[in-house]
Amino acid sequence: MTRSLVIKVTSGEDSPERCNQAFTVAAAAVASGVDVSLWLTGESAWFALPGRAEEFELPHAAPLQDLLAGVLAAGRVTVCTQCAARRELTQADLIEGVRIAGAATFVEETLQDGAQALVY
Repeated sequence: MTRSLVIKVTSGEDSPERCNQAFTVAAAAVASGVDVSLWLTGESAWFALPGRAEEFELPHAAPLQDLLAGVLAAGRVTVCTQCAARRELTQADLIEGVRIAGAATFVEETLQDGAQALVY
C-alpha cells in the first residue's frame, strides 16, 4: 500500500513556529519520497501568493520559500476555498501549481487508503 501525507497548516505569521513546522514536515516528507498534499488554510493562505513566503522569517529555520518550492516540485499545494474567498484570492492570484479546493477534496484525500493527516 502506498502511503500519503496530508498536512493542513492553519497559521501563518500569527504563529510562525507552528507554520514553519508544517512546511518543514511537508518538505521533509517530499524529500523522502512520500506523496504529500499541503493545505494552506487561515493565515497560511497568504503564502500561496507570489513573494509572500520570501517575506516570512523565523530564526534557525529553513527559508519558507525553499520549503514551499520543495513541496511544489513533487507534491500538491492547495488553498482552502473559503480561506481564499475571505481574502479575496482567486486562482489567477496564486503561485503557479497551487490550486484552490474545498472541504470535500480535503476529506477525500484524508480518507484514501494509506493516508495520514496532520494538522498544524
